Amino acid sequence: MESQTTTILFVGDERCGKSTLLSRISRGRHNLKGRHSITLLRDLDQPFIFDIRTRRGEYRLEFYDTSSPESWRLLRPDLVILCYDISQRLSLINLQRVWNKEVRTAGVTGDSTPVLMLGLKRDLRSENDPNGIIYPQEAYRIAQEMRLDKYMECSAVTGELLEEVFDDICTTALKTTTSEGGQSEGGCTVM
Repeated sequence: MESQTTTILFVGDERCGKSTLLSRISRGRHNLKGRHSITLLRDLDQPFIFDIRTRRGEYRLEFYDTSSPESWRLLRPDLVILCYDISQRLSLINLQRVWNKEVRTAGVTGDSTPVLMLGLKRDLRSENDPNGIIYPQEAYRIAQEMRLDKYMECSAVTGELLEEVFDDICTTALKTTTSEGGQSEGGCTVM
């Protein structure tokens, strides 16, 4: 049986944690919980490919990070994940003002392409942030205002919520291969 390929595009500010997340996931499902050493993947190795087998069949997930390829705007992904650094308010602002508009106006997403929001570096959330702490409720509200399909957050370094985020990404990606697609039924859901 031939596997179905699903393309997933991660977009967001440089150094917001996308590469660390993908590097951690690439080590396999058994390394998603707890702290583990992380060897960063090279941008030249994109797409980062993950093969998944379920009861419904075999799937190939191709993950792309915005750092590369240079022509990411030419991709037609099946799923887009807007990423921001939880410890940097400017990263969240850029997600709203730059990245969301960029993927929608560049023609990267179609009407039925699911778009998720992912807060990274959850372990660095600080009560002492001079710009104000970004609580999950605030980010969820912003995801709803931007009409995104889901809000998630995790820490690739500590593994906190990493397995749940990976499962949500895979579930949404696999739904894009079905007739109902991967979009939520009517607004953002929180994980």
